[in-house]
Amino acid sequence: MTPRPPSTGPDPKQKETEVEYSATEKNETSEKKAPAKKRAAKKATAVPKQAGAKKAAVKKATAKKAAVPKQSAPRKSAAKKTTAKKAPAKNPTVKKAAAKTVAKATAPPPTQPLEVAVSPALDAGDRERLLSGTHHDPHAVLGAHPVSGGVAFRTLRPYARSVSVVSGALRAQLHDDGDGFFSGLLPLREVPEYRLLVAYDETALETEDAYRFLPTLGELDLHLIGEGRHEQLWQSLGAHPTTHQGVTGTRFAVWAPNARGVRLAGAFNYWDGTGHPMRSLGSSGVWELFVPGLGEGELYKFELTRPDGSRTLRADPLARRTEVPPNTSSIVTASHYEWGDAEWLEHRADRPVHEAPFSVYEVHLPSWRPGLTYRQLADQLPTYVKDLGFTHVELMPVAEHPFGGSWGYQVTGFYAPTARLGTPDDFRYLVDALHRAGIGVLMDWVPAHFPRDDWALAEFDGRPLYEHEDPLRAAHPDWGTLEFDFGRREVRNFLVANAVYWCEEFHIDGLRVDAVASMLYLDYSREPGQWVPNEHGGRENLDAVAFLQEMNATVYRRSPGVVTIAEESTAWDGVTRPTHHRGPGGFGGLGFGLKWNMGWMHDSLEYMQHEPVHRKYHHHEMTFSMVYAYSENYVLPISHDEVVHGKRSLVSKMPGDWWQQRANHRAYLGFMWAHPGKQLLFMGQEFAQGAEWSEAHGPDWWLLASAYGAEADHRGVRDLVRDLNAVYRATPSLWQLDTDPSGFQWIVGDAAEDNMLAFLRFDAEGSPLLAVSNFSPVVRHDYRLGVPDDVPAWHETLNTDAARYGGGDVTNPDPVKPEPQAWHGRPASIRLTLPPLATVWLRPA
Repeated sequence: MTPRPPSTGPDPKQKETEVEYSATEKNETSEKKAPAKKRAAKKATAVPKQAGAKKAAVKKATAKKAAVPKQSAPRKSAAKKTTAKKAPAKNPTVKKAAAKTVAKATAPPPTQPLEVAVSPALDAGDRERLLSGTHHDPHAVLGAHPVSGGVAFRTLRPYARSVSVVSGALRAQLHDDGDGFFSGLLPLREVPEYRLLVAYDETALETEDAYRFLPTLGELDLHLIGEGRHEQLWQSLGAHPTTHQGVTGTRFAVWAPNARGVRLAGAFNYWDGTGHPMRSLGSSGVWELFVPGLGEGELYKFELTRPDGSRTLRADPLARRTEVPPNTSSIVTASHYEWGDAEWLEHRADRPVHEAPFSVYEVHLPSWRPGLTYRQLADQLPTYVKDLGFTHVELMPVAEHPFGGSWGYQVTGFYAPTARLGTPDDFRYLVDALHRAGIGVLMDWVPAHFPRDDWALAEFDGRPLYEHEDPLRAAHPDWGTLEFDFGRREVRNFLVANAVYWCEEFHIDGLRVDAVASMLYLDYSREPGQWVPNEHGGRENLDAVAFLQEMNATVYRRSPGVVTIAEESTAWDGVTRPTHHRGPGGFGGLGFGLKWNMGWMHDSLEYMQHEPVHRKYHHHEMTFSMVYAYSENYVLPISHDEVVHGKRSLVSKMPGDWWQQRANHRAYLGFMWAHPGKQLLFMGQEFAQGAEWSEAHGPDWWLLASAYGAEADHRGVRDLVRDLNAVYRATPSLWQLDTDPSGFQWIVGDAAEDNMLAFLRFDAEGSPLLAVSNFSPVVRHDYRLGVPDDVPAWHETLNTDAARYGGGDVTNPDPVKPEPQAWHGRPASIRLTLPPLATVWLRPA
């Protein structure tokens, strides 16, 4: 924060206060007026002189007396420079080029000049509260107010040399009351439309008075905020460029119920909020201020006075744009983006997600192609994902976060896309580009916790606010962060509205909700004695359950076609059950659309990491998922979590030499795409990257360079992923009945000695696909499998051992006809050649 500039103190030459009139009055020859004119000239030394050539502009300037002064480029430049350097301002003056010429009114002047009387004295308590930043109603003291004898004007302008009231032909200089206060009593019948002329050392600015405006929030907004039901909270709180009472500026609002006072600080006031106290809007806990003349691009924070009297400078919890980290200021912004994805949105809800093809490419945007901005990514990412055939991308958290190494999972700016890659409208451009390419956009969303940074949400107004007041409930034991207080309605509103915000403002098609298990259990990662049971004596966090139900119900109601996905690692009953359907535990469903199948992921990867000779002892790890496959609507995730921090990349988990590792990798992907559930694959795994992922450099794209000797090996795996997606999307048997047990039948699930699995998938019309996986390193000739007798012949539609994928090309090139020999409990059977470490798909010929 820029230190407060040194005060210049009052000018001894400006002790007298008087009223100036139009230029016509200056032609009068009264001897009494000559000295007055001389004194006025001295007082106005900071105001640019009015040359005779400018007199013609007087009428035009006067007619626009209610217009807001534009924020000139020099002023913004100076402000930004001050903020960037964080150096003390030498003088709180504005460059001469930014000064507005004082326009003289053309209305006929009064016959006698009016004297500015001394206004009623400012109450000592009000004065102290304003200076200390603890005043709840600065608008009742500052601004213009009818009083006995006229209208009292009072303003708080630190570092100003003088302040004058300008209204039509009237310019009345206020008395300097010290400490930045200026006041005066004018003999007026009512409060006029007026502006303030504020003079500094070498210049002057004419501006609107922020304390003459009514509140910008209405009773309905405050009622909904108080009830915790404002579903578009971001439209009320935060910073919004707007026109208020005919004047352009920015309205600011923040929820801080424990604060003794709130002031607005920013580059525009040299990070000194003394002159911009905000008013409290009653019991809502909301503080508000409309600042005329401020517009997009301004840096700001809220200066809060805590209950103990100390002060803290905080970023806006609902800031929709931020500085690039490590800088932490909020930025006034407004969207000007024109969307081009109307056709996508129109058809997004045509088919339920769980009955549609859904294969996801997970991306960490800052490292997918390091150095690319949102708009540059929009030129490359949609093309790449569309070529590979994925239906969706899942973006790791894009909300602003201070530490890049958290990958976005420790959020400080819940309403702001990270500024590392561009502006919010730039992010909209990327989402739009993906939609126009026919690709859905999912986003990781992190409502479970937030970091402890002292400029963000932690003890925001001096007391626990967003976090739980009980330290045992507030501290997240795993990540050193703070957990949200899901039982507080305003906090719940903050998060529910945030989910809606991303869907409505950025056209996000789905929210993958991170760390749901840590929200659901009071004893999550806690030892006995470190947690308190709920009111029923259980371990369930009832507040979190209610929050998740409300969030899901609200998102699905407001945004048709959007899906919510839970990363939930336990066996919580009813994660994807509707909220109004109670389960055996007495709870309604959480209301998610899909759930990550963490059990399948852990079990199947554990199996694959064993040498084939040992896999027969772990065969159940590949079949157990079908015991519970229809208890929820599942996604099969091979996510970033499985290829970092010593876990190795997917291909490096596989046993054997390089050929066997790639073969296992391909066979596993074939098994995964055939298994009931949707698919998710993290970037880099689509071309068998050998190294763990690192956010510092991203995927090893050089593996696909033609100059690299093993390029064909990696390109072959990527070609397989492309074909898996192509066949998958064209085959309803693989996705239409993902959540219906009638869509799956085992052929053989107990061939542990052979390391072999075979099963059928069906679509709604009964059309089958046969998937066979041989996880042993030997070719199995004439391997007999039982099949339905109503399919005249089977055709191999995909084989992960094909030569073009880097395999040995052991295939079944000709149609395979069933034989009338019962096998595996079926009336007919076929004989196949099963390639080693491979998965084969067959469809009716």
